[in-house]
Formats: sequence, structure tokens, C-alpha cells
Amino acid sequence: MTTELITRARSGDGEAFRQLIGPHRRELMVHCYRILGSTQDAEDALQETMLAAWQGLRGFEERASVRTWLYRIATRRCLNALRSGSRRPRAGSRPPGLEPLEPTGLGEVTWLEPFPDALLEGLADRAPGPEARYETQEAISLAFVTALQLLPSRQRAVLILRDVLGFRAREVAGMLESTEESVTSALKRARAAMASRLDPAGRREPPPPPGSPAEQELVARLTQAFQSGAVDDVVALLTEDVLLSMPPLPLEYQGRELARRFFTAVWRERSYRVIPTRANGQLAFAVYVRDPHAGVAHANGLLVATLAGPRICTLTRFDNSVLPSFGLPRTRPD
Repeated sequence: MTTELITRARSGDGEAFRQLIGPHRRELMVHCYRILGSTQDAEDALQETMLAAWQGLRGFEERASVRTWLYRIATRRCLNALRSGSRRPRAGSRPPGLEPLEPTGLGEVTWLEPFPDALLEGLADRAPGPEARYETQEAISLAFVTALQLLPSRQRAVLILRDVLGFRAREVAGMLESTEESVTSALKRARAAMASRLDPAGRREPPPPPGSPAEQELVARLTQAFQSGAVDDVVALLTEDVLLSMPPLPLEYQGRELARRFFTAVWRERSYRVIPTRANGQLAFAVYVRDPHAGVAHANGLLVATLAGPRICTLTRFDNSVLPSFGLPRTRPD
């Protein structure tokens, strides 16, 4: 069937090409996101990949699978984007009321965007290769994607292809037009860097399973606390060493006391609604500010929560520009 589709697509049959490429689109989108850290940039890279595949199909020699060939194209498009420097961190503005609050530190990854869980649905039921080291859910988490962004681009690509997707060293060398020795060396350095940036396994209590009663209770408590403006109730759901961050701003706030001051500042004389959703395999909440005069609520941003047991250990705020990719409006009836 694949051979027939390739033959038809090479003759200019667009429908055959869509059938050939379609099963791989979503996993390629995720691949581009891991490399680039931005949903929009990943979508652009995916479109370039599809165009390059259409234009280059006649040169596909079928020595590897269509999937491997597509990953080769997608990886190169992403690396080209990184080398070109065309991606620039977006300008950000501080949440209202935050000016007096000094951050604990400054984050390095300001271009990071969340990835909607809806785009993870319908992925091909394909387990990573036997050499993969990371579980699928861990490899899409905000912490993992953030750590990837701090790697040199080639090391980033090698680690994803080898340790996330499980391609063999020989296959990765072919994708990158390199040698197995070079791939192995890059992978060794990337693994060491990732180990220094990610929490060791077992350091934190695992989160409750998605959709479990424990997770649902956390969602209900956080939603109620936000909508009633109960800062203490929100802080009670955080770990002692909770980290608040807010790309594209580099500001970071560490610890429950700073979290309390942060929420007290931004909630002054404002009333909120929150809509639960999911991003990067994690709980997320779209935040809206109520307009007392117009009977609507205006988008304020998106919060993505990383859990340690029944509490939040990291809370990442994104501005309202990310909401359209979640199918969420900029305003909604209050």
C-alpha cells in the first residue's frame, strides 16, 4: 500500500501524498516543538517539512521508511531555523501590579510556549524504539522541553532522536549527515547536561494520575481559590520551594512567601475566572479577568502546573497570546 501511495504521489496525486504523510503529521509536530520550544515555530517547521517532502518525493530512494525520511527532513528544517536566528524572544509585559516585586532570579528560556494536550491526541500508537530512555509523558513536560532548549542545537536533536524516539545511532547519523562516532559523542554530552538540569528520579513525589480523584480535587480547590480571590487557599496548594515563572518575561519567583506576595499584588482589585485545560501532559488553567461593567471576562493568560504529589511545585504563566492554540477565546461571557 505504501509503495502504491508513493508511486501515485510522485505522479502528482495530492490525495495519495496526504494519505502517505498524514499518519505522521502530529508526531512530527511534537518533534519540532521539542527542538524549537514554540508551538508556532513548530507549526511553521512542520509546514516547511511537508512542502520539502512533496518537492523531494522523487528523490526518496526508499532505503529507509517514510517515517525516518520525514524525521530527517523535519530535523534539518528545525536546525536551519535555529541557525538562522530568525526566532526571537517575544516582548512581554509584567502582570498588573507586579512592578514593586523583585524576582528571585531570571530564566534563560524566554521563547518557551505551552503545547496543547489536544494536539497529542490521535498520535500514532507507536512506542519509542528499544534504545529510548524517556517515557513519552516526561519527554513532553515543560521541565524537559525547557532543559532541551539549553542544549546546543545539534546535541538537542541527537538526544531527542536517540533517547526520546529511540532511533539507532546509525539512523541518526544518516539524518544529520554525520558519523556514528560524532552522534555518540554529542549524545554523551547532552545526557550529562540534561542530568544536571532535571530533578533526579524519585526526588519528588509523583503527581496523581490524570483525571484521578486527587487531581480533580486539586482542580476544584484551585479554581475556587482563584475565583474567590483567596490567596491563602492558593498558597496552601503549593510546595514550600514552589517556582513561579512567566515566559516571555525572564522573571522567576521561588518559595511560598514570594508566591503569596505575587498573587496578592496581581489580584489587587481584580476578580478572576479560570477554565481548566491541559498542556504538556500537565494541568493548565486559562485565566480571565472579569470586567464588572461589561459582563464579560478578558483573557489574562495561561497557567501550567507541575505537580509533586497533591501540591504544585512549579507554576508557569504564559500571556494570553497562547490561548488561540488551545481553542480558547480572548473574551468570554462572565
